[in-house]
Amino acid sequence: MALTLAEAAKLSNDIVLQGVIETIVQDSPILQALPFVEITGNGLTYNRENTNPNATFFDVGDTWTEGTPTFTQITATLKIVGGDADIDNYLMATRSNVQDLQAAVIRLRAKAVQQKFEDTFVNGDTSVDAKSFDGIDKLTTGGQAATMGANGASLTLAKLDELIDLIKGGPPAMLLMSKRTRRSLNNLARSSGSFLQTDRNEFGQMVQYYDGVPVGVSD
Repeated sequence: MALTLAEAAKLSNDIVLQGVIETIVQDSPILQALPFVEITGNGLTYNRENTNPNATFFDVGDTWTEGTPTFTQITATLKIVGGDADIDNYLMATRSNVQDLQAAVIRLRAKAVQQKFEDTFVNGDTSVDAKSFDGIDKLTTGGQAATMGANGASLTLAKLDELIDLIKGGPPAMLLMSKRTRRSLNNLARSSGSFLQTDRNEFGQMVQYYDGVPVGVSD
């Protein structure tokens, strides 16, 4: 399994850098779960599975027919997200008596980076901003979506179960939703006479679970 950002922070000797990573990760369920991989170069090429080879039954002595899978090769290029956090030396010397001015500015800049990454992770579109990357909304095909109809509709537990079942190879790592959707999910669970399970994550935060899958909230 690839190294997560939270674990990478433990390997850093730069106190400011470690603090920035912790600030970003603590408020981001996406970054808490998302693995990061170090690569050499400026992009990562991977193969996306298209179709599996066919399988069939044979009699003894039959000639076996060959079947081959097909793939689509995808290249993801590295992108840079960040911002400059400038603090005047005079202000640091004269305005840090109540609160560490440098720490406050860096913390707010880190939060801005986290929010920008989360928004792009879901809604990113390189045709709109070529410097960013395509988010999961654009990368997901129609066959991977569970819709509530052309005009939308209220969430149901049955539709949520259908969405989970679209993930092959095991349950999803997370159900990512807005606060509004989480409220609807909690209301549905209460109406059915049950409640979502809760447990603490590695940051001591209470996390809700639906059918054993953690619920991540990002607006």
